[in-house]
Amino acid sequence: MLTGHRPVVRRRTRRSRAARIAIPIAIPVALGLTLGVVIAVSAHQGSTDVNQSAFGLRHPSPSASASTSATATASASASPTASTGAAVPPANTFANGPVATQKLGDVATAPVSGAAGAAPINLNQTAAEAANSMNCTIQVPANPLTAQGLETPWQLGDGCSMANAGTEGAFVEATILAPNGQLSVYNPLVITAGTTPAAAPAPATVPAGSVVEISVGFNGTNLALTGAGANEGNCVDALGQSLIGQVSTCNSVNFFNTANADIARGTLTVPAAGTSLDGQQCETTRDFALVDQDPSDNVVTQYLINASGQTEQASPANVAADGNADTLLTNGSDDALLSEFVDPSNGCTPFTAPDPTYPKADAPSQVLNELAARVDQKAPIAVIPVNDEMVLVNGNFSIAKTNVYRSLVDQPLLAAGTNATQVAADFCQNMVNIAPARDQLDATRNANFTSPVPATGDNLNTFLGNRLSMSFTNLNCQLYGLTNPVNVTVNGNDVAIAVTYNTAQQTAKIPAAATMAPNPTRNVPTGRQGHRQNPSGM
Repeated sequence: MLTGHRPVVRRRTRRSRAARIAIPIAIPVALGLTLGVVIAVSAHQGSTDVNQSAFGLRHPSPSASASTSATATASASASPTASTGAAVPPANTFANGPVATQKLGDVATAPVSGAAGAAPINLNQTAAEAANSMNCTIQVPANPLTAQGLETPWQLGDGCSMANAGTEGAFVEATILAPNGQLSVYNPLVITAGTTPAAAPAPATVPAGSVVEISVGFNGTNLALTGAGANEGNCVDALGQSLIGQVSTCNSVNFFNTANADIARGTLTVPAAGTSLDGQQCETTRDFALVDQDPSDNVVTQYLINASGQTEQASPANVAADGNADTLLTNGSDDALLSEFVDPSNGCTPFTAPDPTYPKADAPSQVLNELAARVDQKAPIAVIPVNDEMVLVNGNFSIAKTNVYRSLVDQPLLAAGTNATQVAADFCQNMVNIAPARDQLDATRNANFTSPVPATGDNLNTFLGNRLSMSFTNLNCQLYGLTNPVNVTVNGNDVAIAVTYNTAQQTAKIPAAATMAPNPTRNVPTGRQGHRQNPSGM
């Protein structure tokens, strides 16, 4: 996940909190302008400062960066295990099953972490406790799928504040499908509980008979939905009580069922992916060249925040009225990485729709990206793997929770009895065999494009390489006889300044002990209090 998008190194240890306080990010915005914003978060109890910086929200901890550099350098220079230099056929992608036709998952009422230990989420935190846990709640307004509901701010609570958006910020994004097949996007506002909007939300338009989907992204560890609107909106944030982490949605399965039917009968048209400047098909969110340790997470939504901690939508009018007085808040997102960085760097055009709440007249969204990926992505197709930390249950692989998450983004479900370890190993094999070659092919162009998270890489090329290296480690791909294909060189600030790739093909091997159990307990290296979300920031 990435970009003003999503931050790259999402997994951080407690000792790295001071180092990650400021996260630089740069993101292109409306009218050909580039708005540079930096979210700086002060952890001092009783005060929170929001300072200008760039477009991202997180950066790798010193320990994560150092580990990445040392490990990647050693492994990339070595010959990969089981590699002969010859082409290796793609492994099973487990992307051929049916999609969900009815809601899967739940709204947790006594939420627990998916990490080992399944720690209960404290729903009565102080601000200091929230800053430490990076767990938050968000209150869903009544009737969230209506125009009035979309215009009603969601409230970030449980001690959390949008002034600390780099580690506590939540972002909401709605995609609206009208009966005639027309799509539009609207970003409902998130405010800190107890505050009021800096500006009234823009009017929302929901034509009669429309289907609305809401995607929620988060920059912290676990976000729990609260309020009657969570049930009224057909929302999901968990399997039982086990939270999906940063991701929750409302009315997703209904939306995608309708959209897919409209596509089949020609009412809804999804544009072709197009051809990149490298001669290959433009990337999608289901391309192994783009995915990371937690694919298809988070949103493209942006907000503005003033010095008093009040938020407002980042509409063209608000951006123009505020000038440089306010700070741009963004969600570390794979979707924004694609639409705001990878696509423009390589001559591609994202799938967008009219949006009155985005700095540009037309906006991408997580839903639009998933529709495009479903229609356009050629095999091998990358979908959410069981070793994505957001789908763990008590630290273990879970077919059921993986299917809940897949249902939220219209991805094929895993069959009951699927060997989860094989799913994990095959995802790793495809990632290490496909991503390095594409990143290397696009390296020159990407090296001349701004970095989504300058604290991770000094340009888009080094950022993508460092992100891939981190994903290899965080997915535990080494457990399957694979070696990290990226050699990352970092400077004294642990920022990647050069990357090289070993493109030799590798074949994953299942450890003997793991073949006996489809859902083995993972030996997951702990990061941010056991939560190892993408350290790259996206």
